[in-house]
Amino acid sequence: MAYKYIDNYREQGARKKLVEELRKKGIEDEAVLKAIGKVTRHFFFDETFWNQAYKDIAFPIGEGQTISQPYTVAYQTELLHIKKGDKVLEIGTGCGYQTCVLMEVGAKVYSIERQEKLYERTRLLLPRMGYKANFFLGDGSKGIASHAPYNKIIVTAGAPTVPEILLSQLNIGGTLVIPVGDENSQKMVTILKTGEHDYEKHVLDTFRFVPLVGERAW
Repeated sequence: MAYKYIDNYREQGARKKLVEELRKKGIEDEAVLKAIGKVTRHFFFDETFWNQAYKDIAFPIGEGQTISQPYTVAYQTELLHIKKGDKVLEIGTGCGYQTCVLMEVGAKVYSIERQEKLYERTRLLLPRMGYKANFFLGDGSKGIASHAPYNKIIVTAGAPTVPEILLSQLNIGGTLVIPVGDENSQKMVTILKTGEHDYEKHVLDTFRFVPLVGERAW
């Protein structure tokens, strides 16, 4: 994690190049691209690795976790179709990069992380960057029922199945985006809640996430 909060022309230029790269890869939502172009991703890296921050790659952040590839962050965010003021539950805070992107597109974020060291680090870092989310430490596979229902739910780790408890925490008309598969690869799944017990499911592209660990997952 960076200790010096410096954002010079070099970093700003690198973000612009990253945005154009994501556009070429198929990201079309201008609000999402604008968010990627604004969030200072290098702040999540040790200063030694700033030259890696705006490559379209995942990168280790400790505790066996990674900061997600920017394309993956943009892809999931685009699928959520966030409207300003949407209440969004994020399962897997990690370093907080996805959290910042969600907030930049107008979401009110409730984010839960099971790794205490990551939780503490992110809870302190994001306010210093100007982002005020609602952070929770716990088992994300069970969601956060005390603050439900949510307009949108995003899961940033691979699950073996879709946890029913997360669907129960969605508003009618709400969307869940979750990677589902085995520990080696997952299909991105979107589920639209059309009624109290009615859902519309779409299975999309293949990704590889770290496993979702918890009572309702691995």
